[in-house]
Amino acid sequence: MQDFPIIRTAGVDGLLISFSASLSEHANRAALAFRAALDAEGWDGVEETSSSLVSAFIRFDPVHLPHAKLRQKVQVLLDQCDWYAADLPGGRRFWLIPTVFGTVAAPQLGQAAQAAGMSETDATHSLSSARVRVQTIGFAPGQPYLGELPPAWDIPRQKELTPRVPEGALVVALRQLVLFSVTTPTGWQHVGQTAMRLFQPETKEPFLLRPGDEVQFTPTDIETLERMRSDPRGGATCEGLA
Repeated sequence: MQDFPIIRTAGVDGLLISFSASLSEHANRAALAFRAALDAEGWDGVEETSSSLVSAFIRFDPVHLPHAKLRQKVQVLLDQCDWYAADLPGGRRFWLIPTVFGTVAAPQLGQAAQAAGMSETDATHSLSSARVRVQTIGFAPGQPYLGELPPAWDIPRQKELTPRVPEGALVVALRQLVLFSVTTPTGWQHVGQTAMRLFQPETKEPFLLRPGDEVQFTPTDIETLERMRSDPRGGATCEGLA
């Protein structure tokens, strides 16, 4: 079994630094913290950085920064601290997002609750009381993967796709939540609905949520949610985290 972190070549101009083979709080923390450290280094020749659930990625200009030199720099940075216990990046925010759980707006709450061994009432309480981290942005523009939820929510994806869930849908599987930025088919179960516009290409910061942000989904009713649709944030509020 290979030890982590692992540095791997990703094409002609990419380097991938992975902290685990599977998702955990510590591996996600390491990926977020190490990506922030890469940005702080400001190495000449690095053109872009990003993070996934358990990895950090560097895109670079191999003409000005050869693979071997970048790999050496990365290894030196990795050796500087225990990234699995590192502080999360600064600039993070805590979001409260109004959400309708169940009803016709989110019709799969019942079956998801059953899979988790809960009543719909208990499932709503569990999901709305969880304070989850934006672990990464992916699949669609501005779309967050959030977690981890309590172990009861380690439920599988559906065997068949739901043909369509709307923008702002909150779905659950595998101890994670995903908040959809687009209308899409999905194998995850639709348990909540928000009015949030996660992708706003007309703004200076088109992605509303950032990796490392923390989120709590607060219950509301359909009528209130509909009134919030005129707000691009869908009634969500945020405050800075120290």
